[in-house]
Amino acid sequence: MTKGAAKSKQITGKTREALGEAIGDKSMQRHGLGDQLRGKAQEITHKAADQVRKRTGH
Repeated sequence: MTKGAAKSKQITGKTREALGEAIGDKSMQRHGLGDQLRGKAQEITHKAADQVRKRTGH
């Protein structure tokens, strides 16, 4: 997954969480939060991999 896709997942998660809150759907809110967390984890993973590549030259 690319960095852009990770950001997209975070945005989708925020939207889903807000919609769930607006309509009172706790399950949708939780799924939205989960999407945000997965997107953030993927973003952090990509940043770490980039740092390793820079330091190792690969």
